[in-house]
Amino acid sequence: MSLTENAPFIAVVGVTGAVGQEFLSVLSDRDFPYRSIKMLASKRSTGRRITFEDKDYVVEELTPDSFAGVDIEFFSAGGSIGMEFGSLAVDRGTVVVDNSSAFRMEEKVPLVIPEANPEAMQHIKLGTGKGTLIANRNWCCVWLLVAASGAGAPAMEDLELQTREVLEGKTPTCKIFKLQYAFNLFSHNASVLSNGYNEEEMKMVKEIMKIWNDKDMKVTATCI
Repeated sequence: MSLTENAPFIAVVGVTGAVGQEFLSVLSDRDFPYRSIKMLASKRSTGRRITFEDKDYVVEELTPDSFAGVDIEFFSAGGSIGMEFGSLAVDRGTVVVDNSSAFRMEEKVPLVIPEANPEAMQHIKLGTGKGTLIANRNWCCVWLLVAASGAGAPAMEDLELQTREVLEGKTPTCKIFKLQYAFNLFSHNASVLSNGYNEEEMKMVKEIMKIWNDKDMKVTATCI
């Protein structure tokens, strides 16, 4: 149990999604200390109940007033939501860990892989009343060969469904990518840029250079 009186007040945005649920798992597995936790998501998920560490929580709608008193906010709600509400949270004095691409390439926002560049967060302190942002790297910069997609729970459900269908000799149901996902490879669905790379590939190139603080590093990537 991680409930601790003098620990930070934390919140998880996008808590009903795949990454939001993973945030909760990591917090529990690492016995992360907190005095209170708030579960936040979009309006359509408001009112859902989540059990976390043997306690029931009601999911609240994410609004500009959601950050009052919150010390640490874990965001996993997409780039546009992160850009809008992450900035509001910082203005309220919250330390925001954003999982989207919204802030990754902003010069003053640390882009962090804890095992690679933990020193990027040395200046961040809780209890100062000063909000700040920490950006999480693009999924494929680390999980090159162990993740099926960064598209979240719907894509994972597609992969599971298609796997069953293909093994049963059925035509696979294609929802998210409009192509057969199970037992198949195809080019990433991001736009192809003028240099011939798609947007996902260039995310890897730029983010790896930033993480290692080396603009001269030669990086190439193929995302399929």
